Amino acid sequence: QVQLVESGGGLVQAGGSLRLSCAASGRTFSNSAMGWFRQAPGKEREFVAAISWSGGSTYYADSVKDRFTISRDNAKNTVYLQMNSLKPEDTAVYYCNADQASVAHNPSLASYWGQGTQVTVSS
Repeated sequence: QVQLVESGGGLVQAGGSLRLSCAASGRTFSNSAMGWFRQAPGKEREFVAAISWSGGSTYYADSVKDRFTISRDNAKNTVYLQMNSLKPEDTAVYYCNADQASVAHNPSLASYWGQGTQVTVSS
């Protein structure tokens, strides 16, 4: 059974940084794209970033480009999201994913999610 466990969220002031981690288990992930999505209160879940199975290709939503960096460690089955220059509008629950949703950058295609980690950015 696939399990995704996100961590690293918290409360930070605008302009600050956080690093999220997602540990995956239950199958081999080294041949899967992985990604991060987020959901703010009252809004739909949206794509944030994705990374190819090799780590050679990365993709970002326009709203986070040049501020966030996605990376992965296949030996640890872990994907990371380094978030810099955080803004209040980045406040959301952040979820990782390791299936078709990450390939298509479309959260409606996800088969499973972790419990998420809350990121709150104060102004």
